[in-house]
Amino acid sequence: MATTSDMLVLGSRGLGALTGFVLGSVGMAVIHSTERPIVLVRVGEDAIAHPQDRHRDRDLVVGVDIGQPCEALLAFAFEEASRRSCTLRVLHSWVLPPLMGYGAVYDPRIHAQLDISAKVGLDEMLEPWREKYPGVHVAARATAGHAAWQLVQSGSEAGLIIVGRRIRRSSVGAHIGPITHAVLHHARAPVAVIAHQ
Repeated sequence: MATTSDMLVLGSRGLGALTGFVLGSVGMAVIHSTERPIVLVRVGEDAIAHPQDRHRDRDLVVGVDIGQPCEALLAFAFEEASRRSCTLRVLHSWVLPPLMGYGAVYDPRIHAQLDISAKVGLDEMLEPWREKYPGVHVAARATAGHAAWQLVQSGSEAGLIIVGRRIRRSSVGAHIGPITHAVLHHARAPVAVIAHQ
């Protein structure tokens, strides 16, 4: 059935103080083995209640890497935001090059230059999508920091957090990147995992 469906939806029960999804071997195997979009929804008392049961009112949050192709991820995000008539918040997180560090010795002008470069790159990535979906309100943000933490924080009250995973043909090694893995384990909102090149 998964090979003919447009999307798969998996449920997960929160356990105790755990915030995110508890993925067993079945859930991980499904995420690893399919190229269909997968939406994970937490059930039970730990899930966020939607105000007045209006799921459509909540923003969508998508994390992108401006240095990598993200067409499948953005296509899903814009289509879903258009369908829900909600704001799409696009987040790109970047880190300082290892040789620069975060200490007092680095030049703040270089930090500012990298920040501007990231914002320009994000705007360029989104320009064709904004033209294709003029009715979607887009709030784009490029900031320094850890991507997974920023996605979890930005998506704490979102209707959906959208993350990607690279398609890997190898049978060995991780099939979910560290950012997607961390978001799955710490997000309170539903999470869509989009397989892409």
